[in-house]
Amino acid sequence: MAAEPSAPEAAATATATVIDGRAVGAQVRERVRAGVEALRSEHGIEPGLATILVGEDPASELYVRRKREACAEAGIRSFHEPLDAATRASELTALIDRLNADPAVHGILLQLPLPAGLDAGAMTARIAPAKDVDGLHPVNAGLLAHGSPEAIVPCTPAGVMELLRAAGAELAGARAVVIGRSTLVGRPLASLLLGADATVTHCHSRTRDLAAVCREAEVVVAAAGVPRLVSADMVAAGATVIDVGTNRTDEGLLGDVDFDAVSRVAGAISPVPGGVGPMTIAMLLENTLRAARRTAEATVAA
Repeated sequence: MAAEPSAPEAAATATATVIDGRAVGAQVRERVRAGVEALRSEHGIEPGLATILVGEDPASELYVRRKREACAEAGIRSFHEPLDAATRASELTALIDRLNADPAVHGILLQLPLPAGLDAGAMTARIAPAKDVDGLHPVNAGLLAHGSPEAIVPCTPAGVMELLRAAGAELAGARAVVIGRSTLVGRPLASLLLGADATVTHCHSRTRDLAAVCREAEVVVAAAGVPRLVSADMVAAGATVIDVGTNRTDEGLLGDVDFDAVSRVAGAISPVPGGVGPMTIAMLLENTLRAARRTAEATVAA
């Protein structure tokens, strides 16, 4: 009979469960599609998402097109507002104000980045908080920080939480490390993990001995924008690792995690591509449906 492998040998050959973001995203989209049908049949409300694209950046055009296609598949009406790169701030604010007042529009998405001369923060804050389906308005950020269920949650952090649930991660009481402190991902994600009763350590570029901090965690989320930042020696055996990084390099698209090496140590890991990416659009659809449902609830209450 062959000898059982030693613990070190077993750890070296173990392979983590790959968290399939495409499959989880498809489940969310189907959930949204069913919700859209129910909202339409019960209240006569058809959710509507307005997308604003300023300029002709190819990557932004691709992202917006994918979002509009996803809306069509889910039964959500799409209102597209393309603007010239030379658009003045006053013209953009006038458009946002018009969409804020349009009852057929339940969500407004301002595609970032904006051309030079337009203040992204000011324009995002111009969107009505109830229609801020990107979850970037200061009101929604404040509600999330306070743990309010009324907050509209940014799409990528919401997608990370869906992946963690799909992976069966036990968050209550778990030690979680978030690497990255952006307002788009890191900060809201830390709030979401706290809301799920995890013990959260928030790391960034100034964190001392990042590897030692990460090794203490049962959940590691990398959102720093540094290719292969997280190596195998930074991850505890069996930990759940979520890679938010999308770094375009000469080698192709790389995440913030050294996938091949870390997958031999972690218990579960999300890939790049095919992990968090598909979740972002799925959660945008869910946020739009949620905003439309609030409209229905307000109508009933009135």
